[in-house]
Amino acid sequence: MLLEVQEIAKSYGSHRVLDGVSFTADSGEVVGILGANGAGKTTLLRLVTRILMPDSGTILFDGHPLVQDDLARIGYLPEERGLYRHMRAGEQVVYLARLKGLSHNDAESAAHEWFARLGAEDWWCRPVSRLSKGMQQKVQFIASVVHSPRLLILDEPFSGFDRDNAAMLRDEIRCLSAAGTAILLSTHNLDAANDLCTKTVEL
Repeated sequence: MLLEVQEIAKSYGSHRVLDGVSFTADSGEVVGILGANGAGKTTLLRLVTRILMPDSGTILFDGHPLVQDDLARIGYLPEERGLYRHMRAGEQVVYLARLKGLSHNDAESAAHEWFARLGAEDWWCRPVSRLSKGMQQKVQFIASVVHSPRLLILDEPFSGFDRDNAAMLRDEIRCLSAAGTAILLSTHNLDAANDLCTKTVEL
């Protein structure tokens, strides 16, 4: 089992956000993280990426307790966009890929492949500040997958996309799943969740 979340609890002050949450995600599975606003979906995803630490419970990655080094094999598309607005799109993806452990040549090659795959080659040299919200979302998606993660975490990935680009993203999620990537998907798009998820976690 690639990811095992065991009895995770998290509180902010006296407010218990997560209380004994458990689930698993294996290679090729698309696990939907569902719940109303404030149910703890983003908190759960941040625990799996070690942005936050649980109050209790255990997260196992590939059979061992999740540690910082495991993040090189995890991709994360957060709900809040975190691109550097004045960096060029291609330069930024290469930089983020290198933070995940890729060499400069491998990072640049993989980034060019993804830009071409998503029809974004013309954006390579554009500063992020000159991209539309949908274009920025594509660039951030590329940054989350460019290093070929074993686990991909997507928090509201369809935000900012029109119908055509949302369909494109669905296709890419299917391809990644078919290639063996485990995916955690948090979305308000219930049609996409029903279409893509192999199982769901209700918070």
